[in-house]
Amino acid sequence: MERTEMKRIAVAMSGGVDSSVAAWLLREAGWEPVGVTLRLFNPEDLAPGQEGVCRALEDLSDARAVAAHLGIPHHTLDLRAAFRRDVMDPFVCAYERGRTPNPCVTCNRAIKFGAMLDQAAALGCEKLATGHYARVERDPHTGRYLLKKAAYPEKDQSYVLWALTQRQLSRVCFPLGEMTKEEIRSIALAQGLVSARKRDSQDICFVPDGDYVSFIRRHTGRDYPQGQFRSPRGEVLGTHNGIISYTLGQRRGLGVSSNQGRLYVTRICPEDNTVVLSGNQDLFHSGLLAGELNLISVERLEEPMRVWAKVRYRMEPQPAWLEQTGPDQARVTFDQPQRAITPGQSVVFYQGDLVVGGAVIQETETM
Repeated sequence: MERTEMKRIAVAMSGGVDSSVAAWLLREAGWEPVGVTLRLFNPEDLAPGQEGVCRALEDLSDARAVAAHLGIPHHTLDLRAAFRRDVMDPFVCAYERGRTPNPCVTCNRAIKFGAMLDQAAALGCEKLATGHYARVERDPHTGRYLLKKAAYPEKDQSYVLWALTQRQLSRVCFPLGEMTKEEIRSIALAQGLVSARKRDSQDICFVPDGDYVSFIRRHTGRDYPQGQFRSPRGEVLGTHNGIISYTLGQRRGLGVSSNQGRLYVTRICPEDNTVVLSGNQDLFHSGLLAGELNLISVERLEEPMRVWAKVRYRMEPQPAWLEQTGPDQARVTFDQPQRAITPGQSVVFYQGDLVVGGAVIQETETM
């Protein structure tokens, strides 16, 4: 958190303990923090019964309270239109195409470190700090900004930050990258912050109850027709409730009995509104093709690179070869087949603590 001549810094304050302590740390380091909280959607727009689950208004109140406690200014930015256009709509569209998106990656790229970063500049802030657990450094040899894992891997959030560009990384600050959660809560308690004992948010912010299917139906106003469950050979196994209700690897809630043992969703086919069910072995693939490639540690790959790759947030990185096949396309070949590589999800590449880059999975390959 080395301070520059520009002392004024925007702090994304969600109302949680992490962003609250980030603001306190920056103030103690001699910066002039400006608290910023985003208004992304209307809690009253949620489905009946969800108002108590959504904490958006409570979070805004807590962010304001923490800013007042720290004696720093606070602003609320209305980004509802941009959030709907750049996050909610693509989220829905992906499910309609049989994909499983990661809206946090999209939000970080387009909203938190996109529109919010631009708004921070309008407030006279050169940099933007958040409560993410990650680190940013500048390579003295290449001049590139590098994204690294948090010092303590159990809280690392670099997986959802892979899409940040060099411009964005040059203007962001992650004060918590070297800290443990226990240290952060201890600071919050010692400073009397209202967020000190607040639980971490685990769900998608605009789907607070986790029922993304109901959200999609409500968001589009459309009903999604039933279709057929089929085997890989085309045999009809039953009736599904609309392709938006399923993700690869899903076993529960299928309502299909079979003498073939346990069945899993192994393919979703929007072109003919079918969902393919088969055994667990059909979920394993040795490679994938990805798009929207964003390289961080290097500008371009001229030859295949040895990396450790993750295709899900909660998984151990696996050894693989990364090959750039186009301006924003890549092929990943794993040493060992991986289970449930899911189109729409992110694949992120590491070398030790360094994030080489990431991409969006398009399809699987079997070598």
